[in-house]
Amino acid sequence: MSITPEQMEILPGAAEGTMIINMGPQHPSTHGVLRLVVELDGETIVNVVPHIGYLHTGIEKTCEYEQYQKCIPLVERMDYLSAMNNSLAFVLSVEKLLDIEVPPRGVWMRMIFSELQRIASHLVWLGTHALDIGAMTPFFYCFRERERILDMFEHLSGVRMFPSWIQVGGWRADMPEGLLEKIAAFVEDFPSKVDDYEGLLRENPIWVERTRNIGIITVDECIALGINGPILRGSGYAYDIRKANPYLYYDQVEFDIPTGTVGDVYDRFLVRLEEMRQATRIIKQCLERIPEGPVSSSDRKVVPPPREELDNSMESLIHHFKLWTEGFRPPEGEAYVPIEGPKGEIGYYVVSDGSNRPWRVKTRPPCFMNLQALPLMSKGHMVADIVAIIGSIDIVLGEIDR
Repeated sequence: MSITPEQMEILPGAAEGTMIINMGPQHPSTHGVLRLVVELDGETIVNVVPHIGYLHTGIEKTCEYEQYQKCIPLVERMDYLSAMNNSLAFVLSVEKLLDIEVPPRGVWMRMIFSELQRIASHLVWLGTHALDIGAMTPFFYCFRERERILDMFEHLSGVRMFPSWIQVGGWRADMPEGLLEKIAAFVEDFPSKVDDYEGLLRENPIWVERTRNIGIITVDECIALGINGPILRGSGYAYDIRKANPYLYYDQVEFDIPTGTVGDVYDRFLVRLEEMRQATRIIKQCLERIPEGPVSSSDRKVVPPPREELDNSMESLIHHFKLWTEGFRPPEGEAYVPIEGPKGEIGYYVVSDGSNRPWRVKTRPPCFMNLQALPLMSKGHMVADIVAIIGSIDIVLGEIDR
């Protein structure tokens, strides 16, 4: 089959006698609006080229036209399965610019909800990944527990997926009555659910056949592509920002870094399973140590007055109005604080020119970095293996295109 000039444009270097097909951009297994141009020799993959941009939102540029606090709902919608991790990474960079500290209760709360968000993201990954490969039952099991986490987010803020409850300087408000008890009940029960997921899949012969020795990537290849998170750990390198460069109070809790040995789809599956167990372990320690007290900084140039004051204090109402209409003005400078998101390192490089809105916002997006590995992981495998490999990368196109 001869290669046409149009095909050469979309897949430079295609060989004579191979076949070029499009997978997507509307495809149920690409986990977003992604187009893959696949070169095949029979059913064997010769090359894959991802084409992105179908979901472009311009969030980074939009942030440069909004006040700092008003950027939070925007960044939460990049990786829409990990909203609180996104907002945390953004506000940590802004707080570094402002040189303000969050009270201990607010920090422990951030850790609790960051780990709950990590579990929720991994549950969507596992459920959809298994569904792609043909296992339907884990999807229902995973979404059962994810619903419990989203209910907690709703209990906190009234919103299930995009709470925007983390703010510069702390939180919009403390946890409502009964939420801590609800979280404690969840983490007590959740490890047995992870055991159920593992029991369904770990030794399932079809699952093993579809995932072992598929999509292998080495540690050196990960580092060369700027990939970390579960993919790097699945290849055998125990790197986690929570230990390597601790933020919040992660240096005060105990947890292990799970790693694989081969770096294939199966290892990445095992690593993320264990990460859910370790996240539960971290939350339990946070619940034991969280103190009473305020959840936000007392710096009233940045943090608005508590909501309950607005009905009784004209001064608080005026203060609130001025903060939300005029914002605050960090000193000139730049800041970047990386955190360990569910998919790898995420951070926001924020540049201040002294005005009430950022001069520049640039995201370090783990999904964008991870997608680079798809051609390397796919070559030499069967075309059906692309589905398993994409699932193991765990991408969200909202963050890739942003």
